[in-house]
This record gives sequence, C-alpha cells and structure tokens, in this order.
Amino acid sequence: MADLSGFNANEIQSIGGAMQTDASKYGNREDVEIQWAMKAYHHAETYFNLISAVDPKLLKLTQLDDEIYKLFRESFSDFNVELLNEDEMKTPAAKEKWRQFCNQFEKKVEDFNMGTLIRLDSKKEFSESNSTIVVRIQFLAIEIARNREGYNDGLRKISKS
Repeated sequence: MADLSGFNANEIQSIGGAMQTDASKYGNREDVEIQWAMKAYHHAETYFNLISAVDPKLLKLTQLDDEIYKLFRESFSDFNVELLNEDEMKTPAAKEKWRQFCNQFEKKVEDFNMGTLIRLDSKKEFSESNSTIVVRIQFLAIEIARNREGYNDGLRKISKS
C-alpha cells in the first residue's frame, strides 16, 4: 500500500476538500488520483481495523444492510465472496449484471459508485497484491455478505498475532 507519512495535516485537509468537488472538473490530474488513493487507503485501513477488532457478524455498515444483502444474494446467489476473481467480475456480462445491481442504490446509498478498495482474499489483510478497486455498493454488498457468512471471522486472530 502507499506510504502516506509524507503528507502533512494541511495537505490531507486539502485532499478532503478536493474529494468533495465534481470529478468531471479534474480530468486525469495526478494530484487528484493521489488524493483519491489516499482516501481509499484510509477507508480500507479503517474498515480492516474495525473488522479485526470486533465480531464482524455484529457490524452494521449501513442502514440498508438487510436490503443490500437480500438483493445481492438474489442477484448473485453463487458469487464467491470468500475469494474474489477479478477476471470474472470484469466480463461484459458480469459488468452489466453488477451495473443493474448497483444502480438500484443510486438514490439510497451515498457515494454508491465511488471507487473503493476491497480485499480479494477475505482471509488476508489489505496489501497491494490482495486488493482491487470496486464501486462502494459492490464493496458494501460483498463485505456485508462476508460478515454475515463468517468469512471475516478469522481476521481477529490475524490482528492479535
């Protein structure tokens, strides 16, 4: 993961403000990409610390967890949340299926389509080789399923060792 120690408080605060601005105004600016990466990394780190500290089955990630989980498992009954396969998730058919699922939450989940890091292997910590980018509602659907189905249960043992 990226080393964020070189940024001071003012830079981090500036990043937060920039992340609230309409993305279409930026184009492909490197500083914006770095700001997004920092925000995504912070979110990933915070979430991992949370699921490593408490019983994931008790976590509520949104007010809509039950609905997200129900619709996710209705749409993706055989989806392997334990070990994500990026190639399978990025086929044209899978992208269309995910798009239909995600768009149900456009007005319900804040930043539903914001890029978010997710672990590929639920048994392992975040790392460069064990993460990929998904939109926020995909992250929520997969992580709610992992929490409810017990795939994140072993993380407390990792963090204690």
